[in-house]
Formats: sequence, structure tokens, C-alpha cells
Amino acid sequence: MKNIIPSVKGTREFYPEDMVLRQWLYALIREVSESFGYQEYDGPFLETLELYAAKSGEELVKEQSFVFQDRGGNEITLRPELTLSLARMVAQRQNALVFPLRWWSFGPFWRYEKPQKGRTREFFQWNADLIGVDSTQADAEVIALCATFFQKAGLTKDEVCVYFNDRQLMENELLKAGFPLEQHKLIFKLIDRKDKLSEQGWDAYVLESGLTAQQLDAIQKLIQNQDLWHESEKLTTIMHILDMYGLSDYASYDPRIIRGLDYYTGVVFEAKDLGENHRAILGGGHYANLVADVGGESLPGVGFAMGDVVFPLVLESHGKAPKLTTTPTSLLVTVFDEASLPASVALCNRLRATGIPAALYPEADKLGKQFKYADRCGFKGALVIGPDELQRGEVVLKDLASREQVSFPNAELEKKVGEWLAAKNGS
Repeated sequence: MKNIIPSVKGTREFYPEDMVLRQWLYALIREVSESFGYQEYDGPFLETLELYAAKSGEELVKEQSFVFQDRGGNEITLRPELTLSLARMVAQRQNALVFPLRWWSFGPFWRYEKPQKGRTREFFQWNADLIGVDSTQADAEVIALCATFFQKAGLTKDEVCVYFNDRQLMENELLKAGFPLEQHKLIFKLIDRKDKLSEQGWDAYVLESGLTAQQLDAIQKLIQNQDLWHESEKLTTIMHILDMYGLSDYASYDPRIIRGLDYYTGVVFEAKDLGENHRAILGGGHYANLVADVGGESLPGVGFAMGDVVFPLVLESHGKAPKLTTTPTSLLVTVFDEASLPASVALCNRLRATGIPAALYPEADKLGKQFKYADRCGFKGALVIGPDELQRGEVVLKDLASREQVSFPNAELEKKVGEWLAAKNGS
């Protein structure tokens, strides 16, 4: 073990039990996304640092991006997020696309963060965006998409919640409190850090940023006002639309939700685990100028992103982790001896031709050893065709759970195996 070269810090290795969970999550994301009419897309894994420098925020660019120079001296980064790539893709074909767009993606991303439980430097991420319409209904639809995903995964309103806010509402309140526009970006950054620090630590952080104690008190009053959303026609409309979807129980107002990325201009939201860990699961919001910022014409949009590391932890903490198997087939075809190998291969070919997956044991060996292997790997049954079966024109099917065996004519293989599998899957 001492001589094994370690993996790069913060990266991940997907053993079959990990891969089957990733594929389950991908399938669920696809199901929910397509049920709302979203189309799948993807962007490049490598981008120029310039793409993120202006709009993503200083922390993402300077502290979290994997940056290197290519052979031409250009600064390149492994993509830390996808929204700006999406904006560029839309800008490039803006005159040919039909709006509004509903696009989704699930792929790998990289951020140079401190690895810990629920956070890695390499992760997969679900992105979903609705682009081309500047309406409250669009904002509500994307939040409804998130809530529907949680429902489909088996999470209840008591286990997860999508908290929302509106940056425009907060800007208006800051102006009323006497904060000039040039301070709003700093204040949003401070509020976004609120849940990452202790109460005393956050107060000190605000004062160290150059604000006064009086200004700190004003910000505290603002982010403690849980009823502020009632003064916003936009946010009350969102709750009304979510109620039409039957999903309003999954959503709640929180004035502390700001989101750290600089390109958000309106409604922002963040889904959190309501369990003891209070993990953030996903986040997103409305952006008004992003397509124009990368060279296109002004086009509004709303979207979100969800990483694949935290969500399985949330499911597990609530006892909702899916029961998955790493074995893609239910049947192992044994090899009694070398002389029987052609017959065993023929069984596999016949089953596969009818759409029934079958794995062939890779050598002639003791049946007991082959049965033990099948048991440990999670196969439901094993087929045997040895000299005696060949002579009688039969096949033996052994049920590995009950240990019962049944013989049937070789000619009825597909029919008998199909009936057995149907009974097993229905039980």
C-alpha cells in the first residue's frame, strides 16, 4: 500500500457502487428536467479566465479557479461553473435560436477549495436555465423545477426548503437605509458570508470591511425582517404561482439569501437541508445582462446549479438514499468444463439476443466457486449446462436467494428465464 501513488487532492474515484449512484442521479435529473420541457446541452471543460473575470466575482476567479497558461501564454481555467459559457453559446447563435430557451446540463467542474465532507475540488453539477423572458413566472418555474426534483427524490417539505429573495428589493431597502449604490456590492458580499461565520465573527468581518457600527445595525435589521417579501409584488407573485404548482410548502422567504456571483440582478434562491447539518444543496437566480456582457444582445435569464456531492449526503441523512445494485444483469451463466463452454456461450448469445443481459463466468471452475461469486456480486440466478444437461437437452436455473433449482428444456430457455425474471422483479 505504501507504494501506491495517491490521487490528486480533492479529486474523486468512482468505484461501481459510486458510479451507479451517479448514474441514478443523472437519470433523475434528466427525468425532471425533461418533464418541464428542458433540452440537454453542454459547454467546453476549458475556458479562458477572461470569461469569468468580469462577472463571476473576485473570489471565484482569484481563489477558486484552476488556472494555467497554455503554450501560447493564454490564461486558461478548468470551468468552475457553466452560466457564462451558456451565455456565450446563446450569444453566438442568438439570431438562430427560438426563445425562450429551456436548457439543462450535467457535467464535471473544478474549484480549488479546501476538501472536506460535502466539498471536493472536482465535482459534477446540474445546471438548468430558462432564457429569453423577463417574467416572474419564469423565476417561479425554475424554483418549481427544483422543488419537483426534491419531491421525485423522496424528500419532503420538512426535510428541504428553497429559500428565495430579490436583489432589487434589497437594493431598494439599502437605499432607504442610506447606503449609496457603490456600497451595495460590498454589502451583498458581506450578507452572503453570514452563514459561513459565527455571529460575533460576522459582526467583526463587517466592521473590518469599513462599515460603521450604525451601518452594521441597519444591515442586521434588514436581514432579520422575515416579512419584507410581502412588500414585493414580484415575490408575492412567485409564492402564488408556486401555490398553483402545489409546491409553495417547499419555498420560503429569507432576506439573507443573496448569492455570491456578481451577475445576479433579481430574484435569487438557495435550497437547504432542514436537517441538523443545514447544508446548502443548490443555488441560482435571475440575471438580466449576462448575454450582453459576453458580446450578444441583452437577454434575460434565470437558472441554478446543484453539485452532486452534497445531495447524496442529504438523502442519506434523511434515510432516503436509493437502494441500488452495481450488477447490471440478474443472471450468471456458469461454465461446467471446457467441453461445455460452447453451450454456455450459446446460452448467453440467445438471452442477449432477446434483450436479457447475461454474464458468462470467465473460466471453467468448480460450480460451488461460481455460485459463491454470483452470490457475492448480487446476481439473482445462475444457469448451468453441463454434460448431464447437454445429454438430456436441458438447462438448470438456480435461484441464489432460495437455493432452489429448476430444470427445463433448452428450447424453452428464453421463455422460462423471462418468466422467472418477471416473477423475481415483481416480488
